[in-house]
This record gives sequence, structure tokens and C-alpha cells, in this order.
Amino acid sequence: MKYIYGPVRSRRLGLSLGISLTPHKVCTFDCVYCQIGTGVSTVSDRKEYIRAEEILEEIRLWLENNTREAAQLNYITFSGAGEPTLNSRIGGLIKGIRGLTNVPVAVITNASLLNSAQVRSELLQADLVVPSLDAVTPEIFARVNRPKKGIKVEDIINGLIAFRKEFKGKIWLEIMLVKGINDGLDSVFSLKDVIDKINPDKINLNSPVRATAQKNIAAADEERLCQIREILGDRCQIV
Repeated sequence: MKYIYGPVRSRRLGLSLGISLTPHKVCTFDCVYCQIGTGVSTVSDRKEYIRAEEILEEIRLWLENNTREAAQLNYITFSGAGEPTLNSRIGGLIKGIRGLTNVPVAVITNASLLNSAQVRSELLQADLVVPSLDAVTPEIFARVNRPKKGIKVEDIINGLIAFRKEFKGKIWLEIMLVKGINDGLDSVFSLKDVIDKINPDKINLNSPVRATAQKNIAAADEERLCQIREILGDRCQIV
């Protein structure tokens, strides 16, 4: 299989079959905490990086040949080694999976393209969307996510707020905290103000614990993570 990986078991999604919609490290960000590589040129142009028909055929064959595992799946998840919303056929792929199985569809996204009404519309067919928001000020956003030129954090925030109003499924907001960059309490209180406007169903706090491509990247202290969880409220959990 070229585009399918797993199933993978995680605290967030349970048993999930992963699907890559782009080649390796095709992304709008070059995050300092990325585990799959760094220093690659970022992109923002949407196109059919991988043919939707090939992906759907792989999924069909996997489901047909792995009936026992398929019956145990909690989600089929678009994530992989790049930003899935860069694939311009993501809406058709979600619809195509609906024709193959009743397994819920999740999309893990860095939210960089949610300011586009077209992208938001394509994601409306998903059951769960897990967008990231690591910072809400331009300075910290630039340091931690290192976006493609022209991508602004205020546009991402506006896109997330708009998507919450449009989307009937679940939104689990993901925050990756990097020690010394975005784990300061001033940053967290600013983040909380924005999160209250987005109103996600759940907030997942994460911190890099595995090796990252960028050197000298450290996880936030456990005590600080617990403090931030308390600030963000009952919907927040440390994953």
C-alpha cells in the first residue's frame, strides 16, 4: 500500500487507519517540532497531489482484505506526511469513503487553509476535524510553525471561527506546546481568549516527546502542562 498506513492506536482517536493525501512533507508549515523532516520548502497551492481514484482503490482493497480489523476501526483519518487539505480532491475523497464504509472519517489539519470557504465546505462531510492552533500572535506563530509566506495567523483564527459555525461534526483543537516558545502564560491566556471564540468540543494539549527534525526542541514541563490545562478548562486534556 502506498497511501495507507496503520491501523494505529492512539489516545486521541482509538484505532485509526491513516491516509496520506500528499507526498512526503508537502505542507504549508515547517514546524519546529515536526517529526518527519524540516528545511523543506513550504507550499500553499492546492492541487491533486495524489489521484483520488488511486487512494480510494487502496482503501477499497484494504477494507475488503482486512475485514476483522476494519470492523474494529474507530476512524479513517486523513493526515499522513503532509497537510491533507492541500489535496484539492479531499471533499470527493471523504464522499468516496462514505460509499465504501460506515467507519467515521477524521481530518487532522494544521488549519492553515480554513480561511478558504471552499476548503471549509469540503470538510463539512467529515465526522471529526482535528485542527491545530499553537499560537495566536504573529511573532510566536512564526517561531513555532514557520508558515509559507503569506499565511497569517489571524486568517487561521477567522477560518476556525467560521468553520465552527458551519460544521455539524466534532472539532478537537490540538495545541502543541514547545518549551520556551509558546508555553508562556501570557501566550496561553491569549490563546484561551481565541479558543473561547472557536468553541471546540475538546482541546488536546500535546508536547514533543519524540525526536524532532529541528534540534534543541523540548517538551513543556509537566507542571506547566497541568497549569495550562487548568487555565483552558474542563474541555482540555493532556495527550
